[in-house]
Amino acid sequence: MKLRPSRHRRRGRIEIIPMIDVMFFLLATFMLASLAMQNLHSLRVDLPEGQAAPLQAAKSVTLTVTKTGSILLNTVPVTLDTLAPALKPLLEPANRMVVVAADKAAPNGVVVQAMLRARDAGAEQFVFAIRKE
Repeated sequence: MKLRPSRHRRRGRIEIIPMIDVMFFLLATFMLASLAMQNLHSLRVDLPEGQAAPLQAAKSVTLTVTKTGSILLNTVPVTLDTLAPALKPLLEPANRMVVVAADKAAPNGVVVQAMLRARDAGAEQFVFAIRKE
């Protein structure tokens, strides 16, 4: 009579595929949560459509121009003459970026004048807020 050799016990293995699935889920959750925390200090305007990379600034100053031509700095109404003095204290030395949230029906001349006044106040970079297509 021939006896079979005893079977070797297989050692347990750690499956990596479910671990990758869990890590991907956590990554996607944290990415969506960080996007929801993005806060632009502006009023509701009808933004033009386009595609762009998301804004990476920790704290931003928002220059809003409505379709009637009203200018707001974050949520404070300003005029072209009071824009530069109101903007100077809001700009940080390391981050001199201004987010321009202009309504697509806003007068272009007012938007350009507001940007020129913001540049006079020390703004170095302008980022246009858009609505994703």
